[in-house]
Amino acid sequence: MAQKDTFVREIVDADGHVRDSRIQQFLSLPQKGAVVATYCWLGGNNGDIRSKARTIWKEEVTDLQDLPDWNYDGSSTNQAPGNDSEIWVKPRRIYKDPFRGYPNILVWCDQYTKNGDVIPSNSRAPCAAVMEKVKDEEPWFGIEQEYSIFTLDGRPVGFPKEGFPKPQGPYYCGAGAENAFGRDLVIAHYKACLYSGVKIAGTNAEVMCGQWEYQVGPCEGIQMGDDLWMSRYVMSRLTELFRCVVTFHPKPMKGDWNGAGCHTNYSTKAMREEGGIKVIIDAVEKLGKRHKFHIDQYGEGNDERLTGLHETSSMEDFSYGVGNRGASIRIPTQCDREGKGYFEDRRPSSNMDPYIVTQLLVDTTLLWDGQE
Repeated sequence: MAQKDTFVREIVDADGHVRDSRIQQFLSLPQKGAVVATYCWLGGNNGDIRSKARTIWKEEVTDLQDLPDWNYDGSSTNQAPGNDSEIWVKPRRIYKDPFRGYPNILVWCDQYTKNGDVIPSNSRAPCAAVMEKVKDEEPWFGIEQEYSIFTLDGRPVGFPKEGFPKPQGPYYCGAGAENAFGRDLVIAHYKACLYSGVKIAGTNAEVMCGQWEYQVGPCEGIQMGDDLWMSRYVMSRLTELFRCVVTFHPKPMKGDWNGAGCHTNYSTKAMREEGGIKVIIDAVEKLGKRHKFHIDQYGEGNDERLTGLHETSSMEDFSYGVGNRGASIRIPTQCDREGKGYFEDRRPSSNMDPYIVTQLLVDTTLLWDGQE
């Protein structure tokens, strides 16, 4: 155990910077009035995140106006043909860089053609437009991101090279070397997100061996998607240091093992006020009328997860209930008791796009007239 603690302190220092002893001497070199800005954006391969870095000749960058638009080769990310390959990125949100440390930054961007048109894989732009329409409703979101940690040779951590570990039961919120696998990565990710400005809210071990969850939120409007995508980028970067693979596949192991979801908690100002439970019920019943429309956009491979088993509802049916984790929508017991609050959409898969999911929730509950 002492060796593990030492390793964690080496990777993440007291300020939340991620450190690797092999490059520490270079990270501590002076930058002479420059900021390294790592631009990050969505690629064209179902949720991959790309990035590249540039120098901004300023002592500090805290304003998006100080960051120029940039471009990249879209033919190498499956987003443009080779004969017209330039895709332009526009900076949208600034985070502190936990890998290079202050004053360096991570910059979340979205993408456009050379003529300024939104590219098809830019799901942020339409989401931002919808969130602007409903800003007076103050939509809040909190997302529970489940994921599974694999070794480089393709096994979930905690699984033996041959056969299987003990059945599910002791892993959820478990402790001990025989139950919890990958906690060092979890600790590093939590600290790095806190430092960067991602609104991470908590974490816990999940039901399957080697499976974990972290929560982001509450975030209002478009920030939800920005923060969740950046949290995924930070996780991907950390796997380079820990020499492991993190998958967001909704059913990473076949058989009697839980899948991975991205439960999405949602409320509006009216839902949070006195008598809000009626607004919640009305919204949930509207979601039921568009069940298939939502399911079709709630992540790839979700049919392997939403079977009605392993704490899921069947993707073929819509249901809701108070405190029911086997329903499509769960209304927390506390919210039912207080008559106001929020609800949890348990249908989104772990690889869902938060821009699409949050946009759908807002569109169906606030903008749709309820008519087919």
